[in-house]
Amino acid sequence: MNLKLSQPDPVKLEIFNNLFRSIAEQMGTTLQNTSYSVNIKERLDFSCAIFDGEGQLVANAPHIPVHLGSMSESVRSLIESGQNLQPGDVYVQNNPYNGGTHLPDITVITPVFSSSLLPIFYVASRGHHADIGGITPGSMPSDSKNITEEGILIDNFQIVKEGKFQEQELLNLLTNHEYPVRNSVQNIADLQAQIAANEKGVQELHKMIEHYSLETVQTYMQFVQDNAEESVRKVINVLHDGNFTVHLDNGSQITVTININREERSVTIDFTGTSPQLENNFNAPSAVCKAAVLYVFRTLVQDNIPLNAGCLKPLKIIIPEGCMLNPCYPAAVVAGNVETSQNITDCLYGALGVMAASQGTMNNFTFGNEKYQYYETICGGSGAGKNFNGTDAVHTHMTNSRLSDPEVLELRFPVVLESFSIRSESGGKGQYCGGNGVVRKIRFLEPMSAAILSSRRVIPSFGLAGGEAGKVGKNYVERQDGTIEKLASTATVKMQPGDTFVIETPGGGGCFSRDNS
Repeated sequence: MNLKLSQPDPVKLEIFNNLFRSIAEQMGTTLQNTSYSVNIKERLDFSCAIFDGEGQLVANAPHIPVHLGSMSESVRSLIESGQNLQPGDVYVQNNPYNGGTHLPDITVITPVFSSSLLPIFYVASRGHHADIGGITPGSMPSDSKNITEEGILIDNFQIVKEGKFQEQELLNLLTNHEYPVRNSVQNIADLQAQIAANEKGVQELHKMIEHYSLETVQTYMQFVQDNAEESVRKVINVLHDGNFTVHLDNGSQITVTININREERSVTIDFTGTSPQLENNFNAPSAVCKAAVLYVFRTLVQDNIPLNAGCLKPLKIIIPEGCMLNPCYPAAVVAGNVETSQNITDCLYGALGVMAASQGTMNNFTFGNEKYQYYETICGGSGAGKNFNGTDAVHTHMTNSRLSDPEVLELRFPVVLESFSIRSESGGKGQYCGGNGVVRKIRFLEPMSAAILSSRRVIPSFGLAGGEAGKVGKNYVERQDGTIEKLASTATVKMQPGDTFVIETPGGGGCFSRDNS
C-alpha cells in the first residue's frame, strides 16, 4: 500500500535533485548537437527545464538565468490558454506579455502525459534565434519603438499536432509579417532541434516514472521545491532591509525597496519609484524582472539546490503596472531582457549590500544583411564584494552564454576578429577590485548593417562601501580611411569592407569590507 510521504528521505531528495537537473542537462546536450545556428550550437544561448503539472519550475540545467526564471510564466500561459492538449502536441511562443522575454527568445513547450487525459508534467526549451524579423538583421534593433518593429510575435502556436510537424503553417507565420524573418530555414531547423530536446526530456521523465512510480516522482517534485523554499527562508534570516536606485544611460531609473519580515521569514521586493514605461526598447516584461529576483535570491543560497519555483514562495514582488519593468503592449522590449535585467540584478545586490555592480550590460552586438545574420553578447568585468575581487572578462548575472570561436565566426561570416583582449585598469579600485572588461574588434569584409545595444556607456558600474566605480564602456567604428566614428550606448551603422567595429566593455565596481565613503 502506498503511503503519502510527509517528509522527504534526505538521500532520495538529493538523488531527485540531481535526476531532475540531469534531465534538463541531457535536453541541453540534444539541443546543442541538433541545432543549426551559430547562436545556439556555438554560443549556447539556450535553456532547458522541466516543470510540474501546474507549470511550476522544478529544475533546470545551468543555462541562461534570465530564461530560466521566466519560463514558468510561459508554461502557465499555455495551461491557462484553454488549449485542448493532447499527447504528441508541441507549442511555441515568444510573447513578452505572456511569459516571454523578447522576441528572439523562442520557447518550445511539450506537455508530458501518462495514463491520464491531462498533462502530468511539462518540458520546455528556450533558444535565442539569430533572427526573428524586425527592422534590423539579427532582430536586436537599437531604436525600436514598438514590438512590431522587433519581429514576429508568437503566442502559443501549435508547432506539432499529434506528432505531425506543422511546417507550412509555421512558415506562413514567420513570413506573413510587416518585417518577416530573413532566414526561415535556420528558424525551422533550430525549432526542430528544440522539439528534439523536449522529446529527450519526455523520454527521460517516462524512464524515471517506470523506475520510481509516478506518485514518487510527483511527490519528490514537490519536495524539491519545498527544500528550495526553506533554503531561501534560511537566507532571509540574515538579510537586512535596504533601498537602492540604479540610473541607466537613457535617463531612466530602477528603484527597489527590500523589507524583511523575520517572523514570517519572508521578504517584500517593491519596485515602486521605478521610471514609467519608456518610449525606447529598454522596457522589461514583468517575467524578466521576476527572473532577476529569482536569480539573486538563488545566488544567496549556499546549498546545492536547483533554481526552481520554491525559491520564489517566500518573496512578495511588487512591480507597478505601466512602469518600465511591467510595460503594456505594444511597448518595445528587446533591450529589457538583456540590458534592463542586468541593471535590476545590480540594483537588488546594491539594496542587499552584497556586491558592487558588474558590467551591467550584455553588450549585444548584431550584424547582417539578407544573407547573413549574427548576434553575440560580450563579456566584461564582474563586481567586487566584501571578501572577494571581481573577475575579468566574464559573462555576468543574467547571461551565461559563450562567444563563438574565432574560427567558426570567420568561417560562417565575412568578418575578421582583429583582436580580443583584456581592457586593463577598467575595474573599479578598492580593498577588493572590480573585474576588467574587454576590447573586441571585428573587421568587416562585405557591406553590412551593424548594431550595438548596450549600457554603462554614460553611467558607470557603481562601487560598494566606498569602492570606486568601474570604467564606462565605449562603442566606436574605425573606418578604413582611419577616421573614428564614436557611437552612443545604442546605435546602428552601415559597415563597409575594411571598417572595424570596436567594443570596449565596462569594468565592475570595487568594494571595501567596511564603508569608506
